[in-house]
Amino acid sequence: MSADAETDTDALAGVPSPPMRADARRNREQILRAAREVFADQGPDAPLDEIARRAGVGIATLYRRFPHRAELHRGVAIEVLTALAEAARRAAAEEGDPCLALRRFMHAALDLKIGSVLPALLGRFTVDEILDSVPGDAVDPIDAMLLRAQERGLVRRDVVFGDITLMIIRLTRPLPGGGRFAPDDGLAHRQLDVYIDGLRPTGSPRPTTPLGGPAVDAEAFKRIRERVIDDAHEARDARDAESDLDPDPA
Repeated sequence: MSADAETDTDALAGVPSPPMRADARRNREQILRAAREVFADQGPDAPLDEIARRAGVGIATLYRRFPHRAELHRGVAIEVLTALAEAARRAAAEEGDPCLALRRFMHAALDLKIGSVLPALLGRFTVDEILDSVPGDAVDPIDAMLLRAQERGLVRRDVVFGDITLMIIRLTRPLPGGGRFAPDDGLAHRQLDVYIDGLRPTGSPRPTTPLGGPAVDAEAFKRIRERVIDDAHEARDARDAESDLDPDPA
């Protein structure tokens, strides 16, 4: 029996597990990151083979770490919320300027795709079960960064906690067409920068940092719209084809 198998058997039996080997820990992290991306793109019922492929591991390794899909769902949710809390703590501790700390956190949170991943997984576990497994909470450090920025006159006074977190959730929802629009992530970061600059108080100097990410002008938007329409037609045709193959229930 492999060391990984022994660890999993001990865990099921309630025996304290030894520290995870470095390679096993790395495989687990890669699987969780890949699952986060795949679930964001394709939903929580996405093929596990695709997750293993993106993680660069064999499907047997994935099943060894997560024998049931529900365990993978739970692992991804805990990983995302843990990373969110860590991003908030690091930004608050390492940035002297609270406005820069807030910007750094928001961009890090955007990369976690929390608005795509967690809503898709809700209903597959209880929220309190997940929160109880997360070391720390992102709420307090985020709110503290916001309050410090407001005290120094860097953020308008009427901005509240939800204006930070709920905007991240909105921006991390994928555009129609899913993974076919490759620049989606870069566009979300660009739009976040526009939003963050809008948090400045009236009379603040205009930002001088140029916007990153793709600039979607009117012509580019038309191309994206055409792609979304094509995707909708393809999905409809696929449904029609499946319907034609189904036997007549009569």
